[in-house]
Amino acid sequence: MADDARPPQQQDHQPGTRDEMEPKPRDCAADYRGSGKLTGKVALITGGDSGIGKAAAVAFAKEGADVAIVYKDERCDAQGTAALIDAAGQRCHGFMGDIGDPEFCREVVEKTVERLGRLDILVNNAAEQHVQERLEDITPDQLERTFRTNIFACFFMTQAALPHMGEGSAIVNTTSVTAFKGNPKLVDYSSTKGAQVSFTRSLAEQLIERKIRVNAVAPGPVWTPLIPASFDAEKVAEFGQDNPQGRAAEADELAPAYVYLASDDSRFVTGQVIHINGGAYYG
Repeated sequence: MADDARPPQQQDHQPGTRDEMEPKPRDCAADYRGSGKLTGKVALITGGDSGIGKAAAVAFAKEGADVAIVYKDERCDAQGTAALIDAAGQRCHGFMGDIGDPEFCREVVEKTVERLGRLDILVNNAAEQHVQERLEDITPDQLERTFRTNIFACFFMTQAALPHMGEGSAIVNTTSVTAFKGNPKLVDYSSTKGAQVSFTRSLAEQLIERKIRVNAVAPGPVWTPLIPASFDAEKVAEFGQDNPQGRAAEADELAPAYVYLASDDSRFVTGQVIHINGGAYYG
């Protein structure tokens, strides 16, 4: 068994829950040390209850930001994220619901601004994926659901957020290595991730005169609840082992990239994608 092998495991619901995973993912930004890069800022992160969104949320709090998180229905995971943000001395508000609903997105943004006073950073991070061996097996319902969660929600949440965002604000989208190299069993998911890259680049051009930056992070394999909630038990046990580094990333390893793109450190960066994939090549 490889050093990074995990016990076979599977969850029957998406996006999955942290407590059911073995080993537990490293998504608490426990070793992250802030330096005030986001002091006084307010961030809104979809999928902030676990995984990449959680790690970014905690790192943002350690940099001095108040954070609103959006999650589907994983109350326990969301409470854990909120507790870590509180422990960092920052405020947190959680919102449970479906980001594929534009009215819910408007409500989340309005309540974030009402409760936290402003909105400076939007992280469109939440996603879903469903394995299908053949294109013919992707049903119209699955296709719409995947696009609604992964790309429609980016439009809905950003449309709601922009009226509250001013000069120096930042939008960070979570795309994927699959946008660049594809995945034969995740054709619809990979398609949404490609759309997110184009969304990032096009919106960056549109917003440059408003001095709002738009960038993205493209992770490779990352050990998050979405993995056992997507793949069968044996695939989960092998997850990430075909990466050049022989393992999947931990969410904590991605959090600094989100801080960089959210902070003034990246004030001359827009329309770009940071690839954090362990050295995977997709020529």
